[in-house]
This record gives sequence, structure tokens and C-alpha cells, in this order.
Amino acid sequence: MSFLSAWAISSHTDDVIAGLSPHLLPAMRADRAHAEAERRLHRWRRNPLPDHRTWYARGGEGTEGRTDDIESFRALTAPGAHVDDVCTGSADPSFSVLDDVWEGQDDDGMFISVHRKEYAVQALFHAIGPARAALLPGWCGTFLLTAAQVRESLPGVERALSFAPAERAAAEARDWLDYGEGEESVLDGPLRVWRTAAREGLGLCGVAVHLG
Repeated sequence: MSFLSAWAISSHTDDVIAGLSPHLLPAMRADRAHAEAERRLHRWRRNPLPDHRTWYARGGEGTEGRTDDIESFRALTAPGAHVDDVCTGSADPSFSVLDDVWEGQDDDGMFISVHRKEYAVQALFHAIGPARAALLPGWCGTFLLTAAQVRESLPGVERALSFAPAERAAAEARDWLDYGEGEESVLDGPLRVWRTAAREGLGLCGVAVHLG
């Protein structure tokens, strides 16, 4: 099955964040409250997955009773159905992420990772593991934060996405996304935008969606 997905973190004034809240917060909460959401999260935290290159190799480490764990992790880290519906205009045709969230963003204030047949949040979470992922606010890449919340959460994001050289090499090896020339990776972009927003007194909106 072919699809195009995007994960974006965009910077906004608190007034804009307040305007986005009625559209996005109920959807984010609904995805978080999904009947399987907590079970999938606990499953991944309890049984972190091996390197993705072993997942489907015959007789490989990932195939020894781990298929259900892998599929649970994939479901956990795919775009949530409620946020997806809101951002693409399916739930409310008067609102879309392209026009109402991303329009007018400059490179300094936004990180976006677009991929065909891959999910950026999925690759990031596999690359950094559950302990670091737990330091990121929101739910699996989705969040809506005021400027004060961005400043408050920055130390945790710093801990999640700052690496010693050996840690960085290990994370890069577990990030399966293909990047174009000069394209920012999921290991770099989120922390850059977080630092910029904290410095400039802006809030942040994170959404993961299907674009087609």
C-alpha cells in the first residue's frame, strides 16, 4: 500500500495556539484515549524492539515471537485517526493543516519530514528508544504547547535528543528513513525548532498526518 505521510512541528504565537486548540486538542485527546493506545505504549516500553534490520529476516532476532510486538509498535506510532481526520479536512472541511497550521511558516520556525510509505515518528521512536521517547511531551509526535509549556518542556527534549558520539551513531543506525541532500533528520529537526521557539517565546504544534 502506497501513502505519503508528514510529521511537522511548527512555531506559533500563543494567540494562534489558542485558535488551534478547539480544532486539534479534542482530536489529540481522542487518539490518546484509544482503547489500545496505553496497551501498545506499555508493550513497547516493556519489550523494546531489536534493530529493524532483523525484524523480518528469516530466523532473525526480530522473528522470534516478536511479530505482534512489531505490529503493535507500528500501530502505536502511525498517525492517529482523529488528528488525521481533522488535519486533512475530513472531520471539518473548513480546517486543514496545510492552510491553517503550516501556511506561512519559515524554515527557522518549522521542521517537517515527508516520506512515502514511511512514518517519521515511527523511525524517530525506534531510533531513540522508549526511555528517551518518554521525555517528549504530547502523544507520539502530536502536541499543542504554549510558549510557557515549550520553555518548561525544553530540558526534557534536550535530554531526549542530545547524544554522545556513540549514542548518536547507534541512533542513526536505527533511523531507517531516507533523506535528500540537505534534508534535516528526525534526530535533529525537532530539537532545533524547540530551542528556537523557546528563545523567541513561541508555542509549538506537532502533528503527524497522511497527505495522500
